[in-house]
Amino acid sequence: MARAPLRSLDDAPADAKELLAAAEARNGFLPNLLRAFANAPVALETYLTVSGINPLSSLSLAEREAVQITAAAEHGCGFCVAGHTAISTKAGLDPAVIAALRARGHVPDARLEAVARFTQSVIASRGHVEDADRAAGFDDQAALEVVLGVSLATLCNFANNLGDAPLNQQLEPFRWDAPRANAA
Repeated sequence: MARAPLRSLDDAPADAKELLAAAEARNGFLPNLLRAFANAPVALETYLTVSGINPLSSLSLAEREAVQITAAAEHGCGFCVAGHTAISTKAGLDPAVIAALRARGHVPDARLEAVARFTQSVIASRGHVEDADRAAGFDDQAALEVVLGVSLATLCNFANNLGDAPLNQQLEPFRWDAPRANAA
């Protein structure tokens, strides 16, 4: 059960209605995480704005999705792992790469492996990345664009973990259940 109300076009704050309508038209459904974000229209707008800017980076779609899936798995956000698995699958990314990213394992593509490990290092070190990790082929632009992706993921992952929005039916085939912090 969601901890934050899942707003609809009918009961969302006025500042969120147009944003939700556009998201529903773009996705073909209204993702529950956006319905939860609608409780804070400025947070919803920030998420949608940064989501719109992220594709302008020099990182490829596969690299951007590697950042998003890696960060979501690191942050334990099942909704976001599922959502980005759906995007990656639709975009035709190698299923073995997607599975490895979801499992936080070795990625069978050298560049995407480097992206995933660099993303993990950025998260774990809070940006204080060792030079050896940085030497994995990331120039300053790409490194900062990974940070951009991590910031987008962090906003979405933490908000979703806080609101505990249930997975939409459309994302069920891509379900990923995060390990619980105190699981025995």
